[in-house]
Amino acid sequence: MRNYIIAVVSSAKANFFRLELADFPEDEDNPKLIEVEKLQNSNQELQGQDLWSNVKPGRNRSTTGQVHGYDDHRENHRVEFGRRFAQEIAATLFQIIKTSQPCHLLLVAEPKILGIMRETLVPDLPKNLAFSELTKDLCHLNAYKLQEYLTTKDLLPAPSRQA
Repeated sequence: MRNYIIAVVSSAKANFFRLELADFPEDEDNPKLIEVEKLQNSNQELQGQDLWSNVKPGRNRSTTGQVHGYDDHRENHRVEFGRRFAQEIAATLFQIIKTSQPCHLLLVAEPKILGIMRETLVPDLPKNLAFSELTKDLCHLNAYKLQEYLTTKDLLPAPSRQA
């Protein structure tokens, strides 16, 4: 069986799984997903005043009461927060790859962060590591449901019951 690492990423969190053989194959489906690590994006949790000094973007009032619109570049800051989170994810993934030496890496991410992950992760991956990706936000699924979904998409081998 090929050794798989699965990273399921959204802009708020990242879950890392390993596809492993069960300890008692006669009692369980084999192989099964085991969660290895979790990350939370601390900037994603911050709201309004905690993140910005002015909670309403692009507005400024003069002393006469007239409103002047301007671009305060919040979107640029959000992209940078995403880029930093992607670097944190990549560092964690490289550590997992180093310790478990998988043959295949599957990256499942929402579209917005997938592009950032490609820039950060793909150039530094080991050459002998097979890489595939799926553009979908599946962070809400538990390990069992995630494995079931990825198996139906032929991205993971189907579990078999040993008798």
